[in-house]
Amino acid sequence: MANAALLEQIYTIVAQIPAGRVTTYGRVAKMTEGATPRMVGSAMRHLPDGHGLPWHRVINATRRVTDHGGAQRQRDKLRAEGVVFDSSERVPAALLWP
Repeated sequence: MANAALLEQIYTIVAQIPAGRVTTYGRVAKMTEGATPRMVGSAMRHLPDGHGLPWHRVINATRRVTDHGGAQRQRDKLRAEGVVFDSSERVPAALLWP
């Protein structure tokens, strides 16, 4: 798990992802001062209740939702924002932020 300063950086970045767009764990990590994609994923998994962050807008490097217990909920939340998936369940590159 990332230290408090890295967590704050990760959460600040994730909070900026606009509705209808996605980014990857790696892209978020590159915007921090030392987080890894795995740390970003861990931070998303351990969000406190009632956080309000758009965690569902962070996907993996293949532009797919990572397979986890909340994967279907994540896809549903993205679809509700207008995000489309191709036949391989990938999000179009044009929807990547920033």
